[in-house]
Amino acid sequence: MATTITEGVKVSVETLYQPEYSNPANDHFMFAYKVSIENMGNYAVQLISRHWHIFDSNGVKREVEGEGVVGQQPVIEPGNLHEYVSGCNLKTDMGSMKGEYQMVRLLDNSAFEVQIPEFCLIAPYRMN
Repeated sequence: MATTITEGVKVSVETLYQPEYSNPANDHFMFAYKVSIENMGNYAVQLISRHWHIFDSNGVKREVEGEGVVGQQPVIEPGNLHEYVSGCNLKTDMGSMKGEYQMVRLLDNSAFEVQIPEFCLIAPYRMN
């Protein structure tokens, strides 16, 4: 599990290769990832948007930006967490992702950026 803490917001990511949705013969590898966002600070925060950097092992880099996560812009109270599951497809059986969330402290509407730690996307058979 990859974890980082930025300005009192802890982001942890777990990954899982999805063989039933992958087609290696056609260079299609699907991965799921579960993100936990925990507010360790003293004030409620809201996740506004995301920016992903996606890399595969053949040197291709993609960027994905958008509002919220899986259709939500969650408010996370102090001591609480928000979890979601999403997915990513690669053209190779190994890669990585990292990124940033744009967030706002609801107390004063101040914006800040939270780092999403880099995590690996690796088909299990590559681990041998």
